[in-house]
Amino acid sequence: MVKLRLKRCGRKQRAVYRIVAIDVRSRREGRDLRKVGFYDPINNQTHLNVPAILDFLDKGAQPTGTVHDISKKAGVFTELSLNQTKFN
Repeated sequence: MVKLRLKRCGRKQRAVYRIVAIDVRSRREGRDLRKVGFYDPINNQTHLNVPAILDFLDKGAQPTGTVHDISKKAGVFTELSLNQTKFN
């Protein structure tokens, strides 16, 4: 099973996170399938590759709670629902 989750980067007390698609059995810093975004909680910056996220969600990937919240604020799920209604 594939999950969309955070991968910690940066240095001590200055954590930044990559949003990655990764196998559920891998550890947090394990090998990811693809990098799909970036999240900086200190500066409150987010960069998302929305087409890649939508592709993984269509294939059945499950986002973690934090990634779900970040994606929801960015409007990824509204695009997902628009794409599903367009193709149905």
